[in-house]
Amino acid sequence: MEEVSTGAIVPAVKTEPKPSTSTAAAVSSPEPSTAPIAEEAELDKDFLCPICMQIIKDAFLTGCGHSFCYMCITTHLRNKNDCPCCSHYLTANQLFPNFLLQKLLKKASALQTFKNASPIEHFRQSLQQGCEVSIKDLDTLMSLLAERKRKMEQEEAERNMQVLLDFLHYLRKQKVDELNEVRTDLRYIKEDVDAVEKHRIELYRARDRYSMKLRMLGDDLTVRKPWPSTIDKNHSGVVNSSLNARGLTTGNIPTKKIDGKAQVSSHGLQRKDTSGGSDPQYNQSGLSSVKKKRVQAQFNDLQECYLQKRRQLANHPHHQPEGDKNVYHREGYNAGLADFQSVLSTFTQYSRLRVIAELRHGDLFHSANIVSSIEFDRDDEYFATAGVSRRIKVFDFSSVLNEHADVHCPVVEMSTRSKLSCLSWNKFVKNHIASSDYDGIVTVWDVTTRQSVMEYEEHEKRAWSVDFSCTEPSMLVSGSDDCKVKVWCTNQEASVLNIDMKANICCVKYNPGSSNHIAVGSADHHIHYYDLRNVSHPLYVFSGHRKAVSYVKFLSNSELASASTDSTLRLWDVKENLPVRTFRGHTNEKNFVGLSVSSEYIACGSETNEVVVYHKEISKPVTRHRFGSPEMDEADEDAVSYFISAVCWKSDSPTMLTANSQGTIKVLVLAA
Repeated sequence: MEEVSTGAIVPAVKTEPKPSTSTAAAVSSPEPSTAPIAEEAELDKDFLCPICMQIIKDAFLTGCGHSFCYMCITTHLRNKNDCPCCSHYLTANQLFPNFLLQKLLKKASALQTFKNASPIEHFRQSLQQGCEVSIKDLDTLMSLLAERKRKMEQEEAERNMQVLLDFLHYLRKQKVDELNEVRTDLRYIKEDVDAVEKHRIELYRARDRYSMKLRMLGDDLTVRKPWPSTIDKNHSGVVNSSLNARGLTTGNIPTKKIDGKAQVSSHGLQRKDTSGGSDPQYNQSGLSSVKKKRVQAQFNDLQECYLQKRRQLANHPHHQPEGDKNVYHREGYNAGLADFQSVLSTFTQYSRLRVIAELRHGDLFHSANIVSSIEFDRDDEYFATAGVSRRIKVFDFSSVLNEHADVHCPVVEMSTRSKLSCLSWNKFVKNHIASSDYDGIVTVWDVTTRQSVMEYEEHEKRAWSVDFSCTEPSMLVSGSDDCKVKVWCTNQEASVLNIDMKANICCVKYNPGSSNHIAVGSADHHIHYYDLRNVSHPLYVFSGHRKAVSYVKFLSNSELASASTDSTLRLWDVKENLPVRTFRGHTNEKNFVGLSVSSEYIACGSETNEVVVYHKEISKPVTRHRFGSPEMDEADEDAVSYFISAVCWKSDSPTMLTANSQGTIKVLVLAA
């Protein structure tokens, strides 16, 4: 190893040219100067305190002749009565001020300060001490200083110019990139405008062809109609029945003055067609105006949505679904444009929530009416409610809609021992529903028999959430304040899997496309996405919420929505591990206000006693509906404390169930 290390150094020395005499002198000159440096180092070493190894402060001498900092030696003597250097017996009475060493220390400190001072400081001190300087020397010195100042100013100006130039280059590059992006976007927009204009012209032509065919059909039926005077009554009855089958009537047609009346009838038909066409045109114009206002109100979000989709799918042409006869062939359409048109159509389709039914969940014997959970069954025929009243109530949805009664009685009612936090219907077994309660008990009920099928009592604290798997009918998952997620099987009495986490579990949800993946919302402000085949660590941890995550819901196999008490909803891509969008517009700081999703819309409650609906592509609300109570005076101070506590979409339809903390349940539908 020594030979190798030597060989690495030697070639660098051998390649250097032989130094000249002056060079040798220069090289050898530092040797004499090493002596003062060594002396200074040795001197500094003598001034060090043996205890703290720093320059001695407030020097004191011991009876055995050693010097220390006063604080260091007194602190040492509190614990031991010996000298730190020689271990001789020593007490505080044997300590004496070392005035000589203190004086030397002050001189050494002043000398060190003088050596470290700048040349300007040396010159200033010399002038203060009365050093005589001639006028000529001062002029020379001032000329040197002025030249030095000009040089420094020039260097500073050059640096500033370089900084400015770098900034301008960066700004130009950024603006060129933005310009290129704008040009690309303008090219996309021009292509899409041409494609949409072409498609619109085709639609207009098709509409004109259909209108012409309808007119020709009406004229043809009128002109070719047989006259009653030339045929017998039986034949006339057959013709009348045939025309009636086509939706036309002939009972009022007179039998005299046939030609004149026929012309009047024909013109009358045309006038009817014209007048009938004007109203729909007026309605269509009004509807278009309303839709345009919605677009203008959310223009920035829609613009971002369009550009994002158009850029991502720039080179993907639109393909018409095979066998879809209702989709008109859109030649020249880009996939991003077609996708955005679908978003725009669904976004502008609705503007408000309309109440179509209402019922009271509370009863005379229970003052606590908060509905914690409301869920449709597998076929959307029944819905179940649960809350602090310790009852699971199952209602017939069609009866609630069709029977206009003040009080709707549940078709099934089941009592529990504790307040309920969550419900989940089995997606395969229609009559099975699971519940979680404040005692930490997870129960599977048979709605038909009104009896519990299984009870799981492994959770040590309140269980907040339970969910049946969409793909495996016997599997369900629950989360609790005991910081544990448990997976259960209805065929077993104990949990089949346990996940220990560091914070309270607020919500759990199975991925609808897999029984192996679950999303867990936690009080640690994160969403943990697990593969149940390996629970040692989560697949992904989604961060972004600033407070506890109260709900998680899947819009699809890859889209996950979450709600938090930071008054935001967030959309995540669980396949790409990416945040997609943040939704703001409701208030949620402390309560569970509900969350429900469809393929396009997200609904949640608000602590302002409102239901808020978002489109998944738009970060601001599409519409909202405020609950009002006929029993509550507007000046009631308790009104501010009411909040929405549960929401649920009816499959993938515009209808939803909502409930608030008063126990009021409303059926709402999205309307234009």
